[in-house]
Amino acid sequence: MPSDVVTLLQELVRIPSVNPDNTPGTDRTGEADVANFLADWLKGIGAHVSLDPVQPGRPNLIARFAPQDGRPRIFFGPHLDTVGVNGMVIDPFGGEIRDGRVWGRGSSDTKGPMAAMLWALYECRDQLADAPVAVDFVAFMAEESGQWGSKDFVKKHGGEYDFAFVGEPTSMQIVNVTKGSLWTTLRATGKAAHSSQPERGSNAVMTLARSLDVLDRNLPTKLATYTHPVLGHSTMNVGVIRGGSRPNVVPDLAEAEIDIRITPALANSGGALQLLTDSIASLNLPLEIVKPHENTPMDTDADHPMIQAMMAIDPKIGLAGAPWFSDAAHLSHGGIPSVCIGPGSIDQAHTIDEFINIAELEEGAAIFTRFVKSLL
Repeated sequence: MPSDVVTLLQELVRIPSVNPDNTPGTDRTGEADVANFLADWLKGIGAHVSLDPVQPGRPNLIARFAPQDGRPRIFFGPHLDTVGVNGMVIDPFGGEIRDGRVWGRGSSDTKGPMAAMLWALYECRDQLADAPVAVDFVAFMAEESGQWGSKDFVKKHGGEYDFAFVGEPTSMQIVNVTKGSLWTTLRATGKAAHSSQPERGSNAVMTLARSLDVLDRNLPTKLATYTHPVLGHSTMNVGVIRGGSRPNVVPDLAEAEIDIRITPALANSGGALQLLTDSIASLNLPLEIVKPHENTPMDTDADHPMIQAMMAIDPKIGLAGAPWFSDAAHLSHGGIPSVCIGPGSIDQAHTIDEFINIAELEEGAAIFTRFVKSLL
């Protein structure tokens, strides 16, 4: 058993759990190893633990300290996976301590918040079984890609829980409102021909470029009308363009990947996919929408008793909004009111030299410990 929260975080960082869905930069991928480590660790402090496979070799972890007997129930819920390690200038799995920081992939996002939450449960381990409010620990797979872990969990267990504190590096502020997103591909098609006779073909790259220009001059104006007092307005970004195969071939296919960030107002008005579909139709653009993936925004009531209980622990804890999305949004959408909170800064997440300040890690663990004790 680690002697303190810093040692625990070092052990977690040294277990690679890189999400394999994107560009991992290593063959040491998947969440199984860290899930197995956590299962043993949590059993060692009295939890009943189950691993629930969502995809082959990629489980959620569920740890319960109190029986399911109808008492109010909440959970701490960080994610198991990290982003890839391409380009990192430090040992991604070293867990090195230097300059008052723990370095490595996941130290900030989100094994630092995970370690702080786990340490609070360790400190309170002898009282959790009899607590009037059950405090569980749930860790999700695939947050850094499709959030399949939280989506699967809330379908199976949404009715069991009253609230969730999702572990993310928020500098111990309570993020109760976040934007959602629509990721989708826009496809333009044409007709291939030899470039010496371009008039015999139809250039899909040029069709796409012209269509994106029209869309970019029209859709953002509509998106700007869907505002939020904390989050601002909905936005669109064209992030990837690809098309063609050779300079001497008129391309017959071109695609762009776009990202629309969704405020609650847009979500409540039909959603980004419907707005995009309607805009393409009204502008008469020759574009096909391919593989849309929409993540819901989150807007959890700031007056929720669990939010107020956490804020009462330390006067520095306040409310915040964020333009990113997380597992908390899917949990909230599925019926479990949720927020994001944890030590560390989102500015360090996904960076080539990721770290968390030890002082912030220890403060986060102390705050979570005081919060759990307040429920006992």
